[in-house]
Amino acid sequence: MRAAASAPARKAVLALGSNLGDREDTLAAAVRAIADLPGAELTAVSPVYASDAVKPDGVDLDAPGYLNLVVSLLWSREPDALLDAVNGIENDHGRTREERWGDRTLDIDLICLGDLRQDDERLTLPHPRAAERDFVLAPWLDIDPDAELPGRGRVRELLAVADRTARAHPVTTRADPAHQTGSEGPRR
Repeated sequence: MRAAASAPARKAVLALGSNLGDREDTLAAAVRAIADLPGAELTAVSPVYASDAVKPDGVDLDAPGYLNLVVSLLWSREPDALLDAVNGIENDHGRTREERWGDRTLDIDLICLGDLRQDDERLTLPHPRAAERDFVLAPWLDIDPDAELPGRGRVRELLAVADRTARAHPVTTRADPAHQTGSEGPRR
């Protein structure tokens, strides 16, 4: 029996956030774990942004603030396999799901996978709220100035009308995995 051919690689965009624990280390470790996924080829990592916590009723200034970033990658497997993989990375970092949009050590949202549209009990693509979230749009625009959210429009235009909660975060080597080269330290 012949092995099935792998699916053609599609560009995936993932948004990562953390508002509990060592947020910088958690994001850096999560990016490394994503880069190591079978079927993934990491293509870009955004700068880190800080944002207020957003809860179902709006911005919660009493909750710890988030650090956020966006990564893009080429993904050669099925969408549910990517969702399973990022859920596993979240779990490895102590993610619990007790409260909708609650505080968390790590959140990884699958924003889009090429122009795929999917809406089932496990996964909705593109992400249904990405167009409203500046903490997704701003870092995404940093890594892809021509980005488009399928079915919603150009990221630049969506960001121009989104509510503002995100702001640039001072980048350290720990927080910016794209600027690490292993034991050699940061690239110059």
